[in-house]
Amino acid sequence: MQPLSGPRGFSDGVRHHDLTSSDSLKTKPLQSEALTSTQRTALERIIVKILAISSLKAPALWAGIRHHLNVSNEGELLSSQFADAEKWLEEILKQEQHNHLARRQLQQLTELLPQGNNRQAVSEYIRHQFGQTVLSALTQAQLQQVLTRLQQGEISIPHPVQTHATARSLLPAEHLTLSQQVVKLSVANGESTISVWETLHTMVGLKNGDPIPVKHYPLLMQYLQARQQLVGQQPMSLQQLFQGLKQPASLEETQQAASYCEQYYQLTTMSLLSTVQAQDILNALFSYRAGFGWASMQSRLASGPIPIQHAAPSESDKASYTPFSGRIKATLVVVALLLLIFWWW
Repeated sequence: MQPLSGPRGFSDGVRHHDLTSSDSLKTKPLQSEALTSTQRTALERIIVKILAISSLKAPALWAGIRHHLNVSNEGELLSSQFADAEKWLEEILKQEQHNHLARRQLQQLTELLPQGNNRQAVSEYIRHQFGQTVLSALTQAQLQQVLTRLQQGEISIPHPVQTHATARSLLPAEHLTLSQQVVKLSVANGESTISVWETLHTMVGLKNGDPIPVKHYPLLMQYLQARQQLVGQQPMSLQQLFQGLKQPASLEETQQAASYCEQYYQLTTMSLLSTVQAQDILNALFSYRAGFGWASMQSRLASGPIPIQHAAPSESDKASYTPFSGRIKATLVVVALLLLIFWWW
C-alpha cells in the first residue's frame, strides 16, 4: 500500500491554499454566489407590484437594477447585491404608489370640475392657497387637500365673483360681447333679436333702448348662456334644468321654482318640462336674481303702459248717434258770441 499523502496543495510546515483546486472553489464566500431563487422571487414580487400601478416594464426595471449596482448587461447579480437591489425597487414602488394616488385624485377632481361652479371655485382656491393656476402643478398632498375640501363642500363660490357695482353703462367691448350672444341665441332658436333684447331689458327693469348698467352684465351673460343650453334639448326636469347653470340655484330658489311650476303648470319637480316651460322658468329665476321677485316674465312684459285705443261703436251706439247738422252748429256759434258781448257790456 502507498502511504497516505498530505492534502493537495499543502506542504510540510506552513499550509498554502491552492486557488485552482476544486476544494478551494467550495470554500468561496456566499457573497460571491449568484442570487438564490428566494432572493430572485422576492425581487420579482416587488416588480409585479410596480407593474400593476405604473407603465414601467419588467425588462426596464431589471436594467435599472443592473445600472444602479454597476453590473454589466452580461454580468450576473450576486447574493451580496440583493439588499441594495431590494432597497432600490422599494423606493421605485413607493414613488409609483405616490404617483398613482396623485393620478387618481386628479381624475376625481377632473370629474367634479364641470359640476356647477366647481371649476371657478377650485381655480380661485389653488391660486390663493398654493400660488398655482393648474392642477397638474400641485403635489399629491395639495391635490388631496383640494379634493377633500371640494367633496365636503368647503370650496364654493355662492355667487359669481363680485365686483363693486358702478353706475357706468356697458363699455363698447362688453356691449359687443352681449350682442354676439344675443345673435347666437337668435340664430339657434329662431327668436328675433328684438325679442331677446326686450326680454333682457325687462329682466333688469329697463325700457327698450335704455343703456344697460355694467352691474347687470354678468347676470345677462349667464342668462343667455343658460338659454343657449336649452336649444335642441329633450324635455327635462327642474333639477336637470338647474344643473346646467353656471351659478347653482340656492335652496330658496329651488323651492320658489317648485312653487312656480305647481302654480303655473301644475307640475312637480320631477315632471318633464317642455322647452317653452323651461325657458319661462329661467326667465322667472333670473328676474328674481335681478331683484324683481319671482314672477312670470310674460306678466312683466304685459305690465307696461297700455296704449289708448278707441273702441269701435256698437250697433246700438251707431243707431243712437246723430251728428250735429251745419245749421245747429252755426246757431250755437251765434249764441256764444252774443253771450260774450253781453258779458263784456
